[in-house]
Amino acid sequence: MKKILTLLFLFDSLFCFSQNDSVPVSRTQDRQHFSVQLTYQHGYVFGTNAFLKGKNIESQKIKAFQTVSVKFSKQTVGKKLWEQLYQYPNWGFGAYLADFYHPRDVGYPIAVYGFLNSPFKRWRTSAFNFEIGFGATFNWKCFNPLTNQYNTAIGAGQSFLIDAGLNFEQRLLKKLAVSIGFSVTHFSNGALKKPNFGINTIAPRVGIKYNFFEAPAFIKQAVPHYHANNEWLLSVFGGAKNVVYDSVSTGILEKYEGVFFPVFGLSALYNRQISYKSKFGLGMTFSYDGSVNAQVAVDNNEIKKVKGPLGDNLQLSIYPSYELVAGRVSIILQPAFYLYRKKMMNQSPVFHQRIGLKYHLTNHIFVGITLRDYHFHVSDFVEWSVGYRIR
Repeated sequence: MKKILTLLFLFDSLFCFSQNDSVPVSRTQDRQHFSVQLTYQHGYVFGTNAFLKGKNIESQKIKAFQTVSVKFSKQTVGKKLWEQLYQYPNWGFGAYLADFYHPRDVGYPIAVYGFLNSPFKRWRTSAFNFEIGFGATFNWKCFNPLTNQYNTAIGAGQSFLIDAGLNFEQRLLKKLAVSIGFSVTHFSNGALKKPNFGINTIAPRVGIKYNFFEAPAFIKQAVPHYHANNEWLLSVFGGAKNVVYDSVSTGILEKYEGVFFPVFGLSALYNRQISYKSKFGLGMTFSYDGSVNAQVAVDNNEIKKVKGPLGDNLQLSIYPSYELVAGRVSIILQPAFYLYRKKMMNQSPVFHQRIGLKYHLTNHIFVGITLRDYHFHVSDFVEWSVGYRIR
């Protein structure tokens, strides 16, 4: 689990390797554009499950939280074309400590993440920005059948983090700036360990930022006209799902350790890239989900899988697709629908969502990670993929 979360965190750092046409910048100049920022949030926790609504150790709603965060960033100046296209964003890494005011239930989570803060509009001393971050969260007081049996929101001590928001930044002095905004955050382990109903928050954010440089001179280069083009993306993916069987007769720790089932499949996506930033497309995925209608047996206090009919596990889905492109990196949003799957009791909804990151290693080969969820907050599983692009 820790290795998987580390891979996700490192994957986000690939923003710094996003390539396009570049302009030479001296190494000394390139090292000067670093900043440190301290931010504070206090906000609202959405009551999306019984644990957050008050079914917990303290028998109280978990409805508020606060965080203190330290962020280290680098200001881009236009060395690469995508930096100019995104109004010269800054990117970097952060760490924060969260307090949900229920330490016996939740603990004090610690997060590390990568982020990209990009202006919608930039003025001489200010900017209106959107920010998105991905990372990993540790130190949860997670579900435990003996000591914390109510926490159905977080099933493991580690989880993924997805954060998105808006902010306005104003420079006060040559090297000092303040910001105010808000963000929404989703915590989940991607169903790698059940239970996992997740936690979702929204909060205003204030920050103070010190730049180790004065206002930079941004590089402007001629932007060639973009000629729309088409591409096929063919990929394979794999992952795992954890299922807990409450009714089996075994030790309580073995019961809630659950059983892990493989998920894997093939995807085909047709895209049309209409600008340097945007791709629209239509895709289809054929997948195998080993957890569907799965049966288990108990042997010497161990839970073992019993294979069922292959046809029960096959699924076919279709989805429109949007990609926000920054050089070699893409953020992917895909509302999806199941076209075929065998009808079962207590199935997840036909309409589900896919959000992910993709990085092109070469012009043809790419890797990616996609979270498949439903109800916009319940994780189904995580897809780790590798694919080939035909342009």
